[in-house]
Amino acid sequence: MTTEHDTKTTGGAAGRARKPRTAGDPVTLEDKLWAAADKLRGKIPPSRYQDVVLGLVFLKYVSDAFTERRRGLHAKLDDPASDYHTSDAAMRELVLEDRDEYAMDNVPWVPADARWEKLQSSAKLAYIGELIDNAMDAVERENPSLRGVLPKIYASAGIPPRVLGGLIDTFSGIEFDAGSRAHDVLGRVYEYFLNRFGINYGGEHYTPRPIVRLLVSMIEPFKGRVYDPCCGSGGMFVQSRRFVEEHGGSNTDMSVFGQEAVLDTWRLAKMNLAIRGIDANLGDRNADSFHEDLQPDLRADFLLANPPFNDSDWDGELLRDDPRWVYGVPPATNANYAWVQHFIYHLAPDGIAGFVLANGALSSWQNGEGDIRRRIIEAGLVDSIVSLPTQLFYKTSIPVSLWFVAKARAGGRGLRERRNEVLFVDAHNIGRMATRTVRTFDETDIQRIVTAYHGWRSESGGYVDVPGFCQSVALDRLKANDWVLNPARYVGSESADEDESRRLAARFTDLVAEALVELDNGEALRGLVRATLDEVQRG
Repeated sequence: MTTEHDTKTTGGAAGRARKPRTAGDPVTLEDKLWAAADKLRGKIPPSRYQDVVLGLVFLKYVSDAFTERRRGLHAKLDDPASDYHTSDAAMRELVLEDRDEYAMDNVPWVPADARWEKLQSSAKLAYIGELIDNAMDAVERENPSLRGVLPKIYASAGIPPRVLGGLIDTFSGIEFDAGSRAHDVLGRVYEYFLNRFGINYGGEHYTPRPIVRLLVSMIEPFKGRVYDPCCGSGGMFVQSRRFVEEHGGSNTDMSVFGQEAVLDTWRLAKMNLAIRGIDANLGDRNADSFHEDLQPDLRADFLLANPPFNDSDWDGELLRDDPRWVYGVPPATNANYAWVQHFIYHLAPDGIAGFVLANGALSSWQNGEGDIRRRIIEAGLVDSIVSLPTQLFYKTSIPVSLWFVAKARAGGRGLRERRNEVLFVDAHNIGRMATRTVRTFDETDIQRIVTAYHGWRSESGGYVDVPGFCQSVALDRLKANDWVLNPARYVGSESADEDESRRLAARFTDLVAEALVELDNGEALRGLVRATLDEVQRG
C-alpha cells in the first residue's frame, strides 16, 4: 500500500481514452470491468463503482473455484481407479457436499443459494439486490475469516434491478479457471479502477506488480514469518506465495502477518487472500500500525512494505517516547523514518526487509532525519538501495527507491560479511511506458537487479561493479558524502563527463525530493490554517 495526499478525480467512465476492441480480440477481464462500469454510469457515483464490482467479482471467483473443485470430485467419483469411486447416489452427494474436500484444496465453501448459477438464474428478478446481499451473508457465515468483510450494499445502493442483473450477465461471461487463479484477481480489479477512473480509498494505491515482484525476488521469502504492517490489498503476500510455488517450496512453511489502517482496504485484503487460500493474520480489525500495533511482539523473518510517502499527518507528536525509535525520534512532520524504524523493530535477529520509500528519505537532513539515517547506516543495517524510475504509480509520478535492510550481515549460511558496505543500484532508466502516464518494467529488468544483489552478498562471489548501474560502496565513502544514499552519487559512468553529469543530476534529484516534501508540508499547514479559521468563524 502507498498512501498519497488526496488527489482530485478527473473525468469518469467517459473521461479516459480507451483503445477500442476489434472483431476477434479476446474478451479480457478489463473488457468486462469496462462493460460493468458502463452499466453503472449515471446510476451511482463513480466513486462507488469499485465497491459494487469488487463484491460481484469475488462472488464469481469463489463460485468458479468451488465449481471447479466439485467437477474434480465428480471425476474421481466416476473413475474406477480412484479411491473415491462409487455409484451410490447418497454417498456421492455426501462427498460432493463435504466441506473438508474443498478446504483441503484451499477453496472457500459456497452454500447452494450463494453459487453463481443460482444468482444467474435469478438475475431478472426485482429483488436480485437482496439475493446478492444474502449470498454475501451466506459465504461469510460459512467462512469465518470473511465475517464482516464482504459488501452487502446491493439492495440499498439505489441500483435498478435490471442493472444488477446486467452486471451478473456481464461477469457470467468470464470463467475463473485454475490458470486465472494464478493471478492476483482482486488486485487487478483494484488496479484497473485506479488507472481508469482515478478511484481510490482515501488516497490508497495498489502497489504495481513489477515492484512487488522485484521486492520478493530480492529477499526470497522461502520459509518463515512474512510481515507487512501497511499491507493494502495484500499484493505482497500474494506475490510471496507465488514465489514459493515457482521455486518448489511449501506454502505451509510461510506464515503471513499484516496490518492495514483503512477499513475498506483491510476488507479488500481479506477477500484477496481468501480467494488465494492464504491463511493470514491481519488482526481482527483495521488499525494504524504506529498508534495501535496489533502484533507488538512479532519478529518477522521477512518484511515487505510500501508505506505512505512523506506522511505529514501521522500524529507523531503523540509517540515521542516510543521504544521503536532506537535510532532517533522521527519528525512529526514526516513519517518516513518512523516507518523505517518500525520495520527494523519488527525484524527477527536474522530478518531482512525490503520496502519502498520516496527519494527524499535518501538525502534529507531536515528535523533530525539525517542523524537517524546516519545511525542506521553506522549500525550496519542498510544492505542495498535501488533507485527506480518515475511514473510507476497510477496516482503520482514521484521518484521512489527500494531499501533493503538486514540484521544479519556478518556472514554465514552462504552469505559473506558486508556490514561495512552498501550495494547501490541505479535502475532509474529501466522499463518502458505502458500508457501515456504510467511506466512499467519486465522480468528481464528484475533479474538484472536481482542477479547483481544476490551475487554481491553471496559468499561464492561473482559480483563485479558495473559503471552506471551498480557499485559496492564502503561506509567511509558514505560518511564523506554526508550519509546520502542516492545511488546516482556512487555508481559512476563510463566517462568523466558522464560522471559529472550524474553527480549534478543526483544533486538535482535530492533537491527536488526535498522540495516536494516541503510542498507537502506546506499543503498540510495551509489545511490546518483553513480549518482553524473556519472554526473561528463558526465560533
